[in-house]
Amino acid sequence: MTAKRNTAAALIRRAAPFAIRAERASDVVAREALLDACFGENRQARTCQRLRDGRAPAQGLSLAAVRQGDRLVGTVRLWHVSAGGRSALMLGPLAVDDDCRGLGVGAALMQRALAVAKARGHGAVILLGDAPYYARFGFDGAVAADLAMPGMTGADLAFGRLENGGLRCAFHGWLFDTSGQCIETPAEPAGSKLCKGIKQRSYPVVEKSGILWAYLGEGEPPAFPELDCFVAPGTHTFAFKGHMNCNWLQALEVGIDPAHASFLHRFFEDEDTSAAYGKQFRGASAGSDMPMTKILREYDRPIINVEHTEYGLRLIALRELDNERTHVRVTNQLFPHGFVIPMSTEMTITQWHVPVDDENCYWYAIFTSYAAPVDKQKMRDQRLELYTLPDYKSRKNRSNDYGFDPHEQASATYTGMGSDINVHDQWAVESMGAIQDRTNEHLGQSDKAIVQYRRLLRQEIEKVGGGEKPMLFLDEASARSIQGPATMDGIGPTLGWELYWMEVDVKRRRGAPWAAPVPREIAGKVQHLTAAE
Repeated sequence: MTAKRNTAAALIRRAAPFAIRAERASDVVAREALLDACFGENRQARTCQRLRDGRAPAQGLSLAAVRQGDRLVGTVRLWHVSAGGRSALMLGPLAVDDDCRGLGVGAALMQRALAVAKARGHGAVILLGDAPYYARFGFDGAVAADLAMPGMTGADLAFGRLENGGLRCAFHGWLFDTSGQCIETPAEPAGSKLCKGIKQRSYPVVEKSGILWAYLGEGEPPAFPELDCFVAPGTHTFAFKGHMNCNWLQALEVGIDPAHASFLHRFFEDEDTSAAYGKQFRGASAGSDMPMTKILREYDRPIINVEHTEYGLRLIALRELDNERTHVRVTNQLFPHGFVIPMSTEMTITQWHVPVDDENCYWYAIFTSYAAPVDKQKMRDQRLELYTLPDYKSRKNRSNDYGFDPHEQASATYTGMGSDINVHDQWAVESMGAIQDRTNEHLGQSDKAIVQYRRLLRQEIEKVGGGEKPMLFLDEASARSIQGPATMDGIGPTLGWELYWMEVDVKRRRGAPWAAPVPREIAGKVQHLTAAE
């Protein structure tokens, strides 16, 4: 292990035909391929990688070297670590394309990384590597002589023992407190101070509405917005999750697409709406006794409006029933990976798609009731008909063709895959492959919500790449201003629907047994409830 001395690094004496810039999201695939080529596909098993597991690189310290049309030819990243009880950065891996050896790419990446680290106020940089090579950049092994790598870092602490207010590794009995600091190394000699220099990465965790939320970034975690699902009491919320074998983005996009429900979730016969509890699209639309299934089936050309909000996007789908009546469905994209949709006249779904890796994700949903307490047992039993525990995987999947029945497809459902719309969504997003090739898409007018979301996502990625905070990275004051958001599924007047849907939402909030806040974005527009009464 070497550490940097406070000396000037040697200058690169010749120019090279490459440029160094901040790493972009579009570089990730090329970066991983380069690292595999340089260090072997088993690089993930190395001790250095264990130190980086679960960490995000230090802000502004993921750099890429590019040339010839922005082709990535070099990479370096720096990571927050604890060294001897003080904060430091760990540099690596540093990798250069074989075709660019001798051009000074590695040296240039090193110099830029160290310069940026210094400019951002970091005082110490350490690395594991060839001492003679890194000495020219001011690194000296003697400076790190008292540091030692934590031993046996491969054991999974998820199986650790809860003891003495901390987590004890079952391998060698090392005990870590809630901050990740090692406080006991019982196998070491009495009086050993080894534990003082050992610290695991720790994450602040809070429980909200039945879900554990962990912050994986650096610094203080952002505050929670005052979403209905977080404000409502535990009696009025229910949480569940499910696995999907696909990239999180394509799973999210099906959730924010207003048009697909008329086809993917089409039922040829309508059920008794009084038995629709816990089932999406099976109840009646607000202001009528007309089942949602009938509306979706018979009016399959919605007019879609997309509005930008401080939390993401508001999506309004309009289906004109006749000159007097229009079905209005208001949903929300909650940046970056969530959405809020009406489940029934009295319940909403707030759902997030969280990546496991590039090819797998989980959806996490909170069902929020504005009326009676949620029947948690019934909701749980309904969902366990499809999902297995503890992996939350669907019993209907690619291995059994998602339960496809051609007779059912001819007479009962559009997909032939049963009545649970989660299966329909799962087939739609998994059947296009784990990672959809978006270069072969044919987007239409009905895809405007997806187009706007992708633009927003790219915009926020660029902001983060430039060192700014993304949307919804909130402080306490800003978090209190984001409420709701408002949703609605109902039939209102063709002339005046713009105010009607707000009135329906406000009426529901005012009648809730808990203090459901009226979002400020609509509070000033709704003085009376004449249209909704």
